[in-house]
Amino acid sequence: MTFHIITIFPEIFDSYFKEGILRRAQQKKKIKIKIYNLRDFTDDKRKTVDDRPFGGGPGMVLKIDPIQKTINKIKKSAKKKTRIILLSAKGKKLDQKKAKFLTKYKDVILICGRYEGVDERVAKYIANEEISIGDYILSGGELGAMVIIEAVSRLIPGVLGNKESIEDKREVKGYPVYTRPEKIKIDKKERSVPKILLSGDHKKIEKWRSKQAK
Repeated sequence: MTFHIITIFPEIFDSYFKEGILRRAQQKKKIKIKIYNLRDFTDDKRKTVDDRPFGGGPGMVLKIDPIQKTINKIKKSAKKKTRIILLSAKGKKLDQKKAKFLTKYKDVILICGRYEGVDERVAKYIANEEISIGDYILSGGELGAMVIIEAVSRLIPGVLGNKESIEDKREVKGYPVYTRPEKIKIDKKERSVPKILLSGDHKKIEKWRSKQAK
């Protein structure tokens, strides 16, 4: 699976994709991550990627033409099963169901917005959908792109080791976990691990965990 990221700040991704699960996933050739600097697809000497909004108002808006040129280049080498996503504060919120849905595609193109937004024609006529990672404002879509790539990559067979797979299942269920020491003082009060977890009765423990998750 190949992720294509369109951004005006390509260096933002340098360290994140070189560590942990995503680094190993690339080494095992389970995923590819390609980053495109939007400024490379402009025609003027200043490499202009934004302009003033029609109708007036504050800030600048990312132009449609360099985005369209970037996507056209990507499509020349991409597979037929391609999904184009615009990272947007007004997009549908990312969840595990959406992450699983995206694993069906061979190529996922992620357009990272900036400034006051992206020319609305990108959302209407180029992107297949808009996705948000939460109900809050960020400076751009780069963090959202990283979140999507990790969430989707973890669901690709062979990306996770067995230990990480177990951890993912636990996190989805959402039950509390504890480790050593068994007792510790916090704000002068002793805080202990629930006795059920020390019982050794795995059936009772699973029942407790299921109840806690609900």
